[in-house]
Amino acid sequence: MKSSVETLSPTRVKLAVEVPFDELKSSLDEAYKAIGTQVRVPGFRPGKVPARIIDQRVGRAAVLEEAINKALPKAYSDAVRETGVKALGQPEIEVTTLEDNDHIAFTAEVDVRPEIAVAGYNSLAVTVADASVTDDEVAEQFEELRARFGTLKGVDREVRTGDFVSLDLTATVDGVEVEGGSAQGLSYEVGSGNLIEGLDEAILGKNAGDSASFSSTLAFGEHAGSAAEITVLVNSVKERELPEADDDFAQLASEFDTVEELRADLKSRLDRVKVLGQGAEARDKVLELLVAQTEVPLPESAVQAEVEWREHDVVHQLGHDDAAFEQYLQTEGKSREEFTAELREVAEKAVKTQFILDSIADAEAVAVSDAELTEYIVRQAQRYDMAPQEFADQIVQAGNIAALVADVRRNKALATVLESASVTDESGNPVDLTALSTPQGQADLDELEDAVEQAAAAAEAAGDEQSDTDPAGAHRAEDA
Repeated sequence: MKSSVETLSPTRVKLAVEVPFDELKSSLDEAYKAIGTQVRVPGFRPGKVPARIIDQRVGRAAVLEEAINKALPKAYSDAVRETGVKALGQPEIEVTTLEDNDHIAFTAEVDVRPEIAVAGYNSLAVTVADASVTDDEVAEQFEELRARFGTLKGVDREVRTGDFVSLDLTATVDGVEVEGGSAQGLSYEVGSGNLIEGLDEAILGKNAGDSASFSSTLAFGEHAGSAAEITVLVNSVKERELPEADDDFAQLASEFDTVEELRADLKSRLDRVKVLGQGAEARDKVLELLVAQTEVPLPESAVQAEVEWREHDVVHQLGHDDAAFEQYLQTEGKSREEFTAELREVAEKAVKTQFILDSIADAEAVAVSDAELTEYIVRQAQRYDMAPQEFADQIVQAGNIAALVADVRRNKALATVLESASVTDESGNPVDLTALSTPQGQADLDELEDAVEQAAAAAEAAGDEQSDTDPAGAHRAEDA
């Protein structure tokens, strides 16, 4: 087989490939066998029809077409490997010559990873936030812990900020009640602002049994964006009683015997989060610098594949429900075109980052060992709450091992850049990130990012749970 490469652009090439006929013998044999099982010739069993009879009955051209279709994928892969082309996506193949019993020739246009030079990646400097933990931050964590162990007690007084109330809501537009616009027994923490604009002001100072009306803009449903009149009835008022901040509470809420030990543990946890946060910030800022200072031509197929993957991820999270997707766009205040444009911008940055890290990995001759790949699979399986073997089996079945190896390689390249970067905090102190380059450090960073993602998902879920029967924006919860 002969092959050559013509560069069409920094991100696209054309392969010209010539394959001798003797290299097509196995494909021809398979083609005759496949066609032989489909034709019926008197005197011959299916699959036992001689080649010359198939040529007479079906035609040699049909056999050649079948054989070429079988042979081209392997011939293309061999040509890519032989020429060292870093192909991306699917090629556009055209058979240019077919000389029976002599050779075939074809061309294959395909996007390729651009050859880029990443300058100065081993001498970057970034500044990150200080990692010091204040007494106020420890106190805030401590109070949040007390709140989790608090109890609700009914009170006979006016509604105040921080109270928990049970509400009935009704929404009308132009004097007509919105279909499904009534909701009863809604639990709401006054001041949280997660129901509807204007609600807090309407119920503050009211007592159980009092009603109030106010105007607001509906956020969901077919009347989203419309001005509505909201009527609210306060059913009950409760306040949260916090446990005493004593040693008994420490023993209830933790494995510690004293409040002092509990506070010390909270500070230690905050210290760890701050240090991990510095690592995440340094990583993000280093990547931003690399992207900003490196010119990277982007293959359209790579960008489009990234866009489609990200859009599929959003649609999948919404249960492939078109109505839910439209509601998501309304909530975000975006049109479908704006959503796609933003998705493309993010995809372009992601692809650019991948190419930059691939280039650095090439320059540093980064390799991935079996142990490193296994370790990465175990960490990823934990993130998806799956058994490592189950996760690995799914990766193999989907043919994504190469992508997983590429991820590990890029992570190692980024770790190399971080190790050589000058990282200081806002107070001018050097920040040591070597601990993050260890497997445990990377696992800790993954854990921090998971916590952030879960918090964001929880906040989004709170919005998603906004009841279809409550276009005013309220969501059903347990009665306070």
